[in-house]
Amino acid sequence: MKKILILARMTFREAIRRRIVLTGLVLGILFLVVYSIGFRMIFTQIRNETIAEGTAFARVAQTEMSNFLLVAGLYAVTFLSVAMGALLSADTLSGEISSGTIQTIVAKPLRRSDVVLGKWLAFAGLLALYLLLMSGGIIVSVYLQAGYQPQNLLSGVLLIYLEALLVMTFALACSSTMPALATGGMVFGLYGLAFIGGWIEQIGTIFNNQTAVQVGIATSLLFPTEALWRRATFEMQTTLGAALQMTPFVTLSVPNLLMVLYAVLYLLVALFTAVRVFQHRDL
Repeated sequence: MKKILILARMTFREAIRRRIVLTGLVLGILFLVVYSIGFRMIFTQIRNETIAEGTAFARVAQTEMSNFLLVAGLYAVTFLSVAMGALLSADTLSGEISSGTIQTIVAKPLRRSDVVLGKWLAFAGLLALYLLLMSGGIIVSVYLQAGYQPQNLLSGVLLIYLEALLVMTFALACSSTMPALATGGMVFGLYGLAFIGGWIEQIGTIFNNQTAVQVGIATSLLFPTEALWRRATFEMQTTLGAALQMTPFVTLSVPNLLMVLYAVLYLLVALFTAVRVFQHRDL
């Protein structure tokens, strides 16, 4: 375990020095600034237009708009976190194998499994910090300007983190056997497929089309990222918004907790695969 932690610390420091992390951080801060300004402008207009209708109506309208804008911000944060996770790990094993750097690492008294687990732990920590910064910025901005905080906030953010962690782990598994470009294509291809499948399932639920719903469930089983996002929005959506289907982020076909457990199992299998493949790969 000590060797894994040492390698994780080295990988973490190396990742911090990479331009991709700095670029992601700068663009993330810029996103938070733009989001805060946009939220301020929209919320002020909604408040001014609804205050004349009465206190109760104004409160409901402002709550629903705040929830919509907060979830919309977290939706963007989710994609940024997924992209960060994929880009961090897509080249970490395949790139070092191609450059020959990996031979310097494995020549030390380290097991190959320690290398994979150390890298995974470092990237998991980096993703957690990145998501904490981004989602925290969104949540604090909305709270300071509107005094609003959604229900089950912690559950929603943890599900988003699980989604980003799943993508990162899957990319790490692919990186243990494929080049970085192929890994990126595989990860984002499956992510896009899951995204489309999720919307097909939602639309199928609206029109009571069981075939469309089954297609969506099948894509979730293939890559459960969209299912995690829909479960996160379900946890954070308001009761009124869900009943009236007021926003495009309302979850109509709700993934159950078994799907969340399946996603956790999927992640563990991907990590185990990364370890096993790397152990037997010719370096």
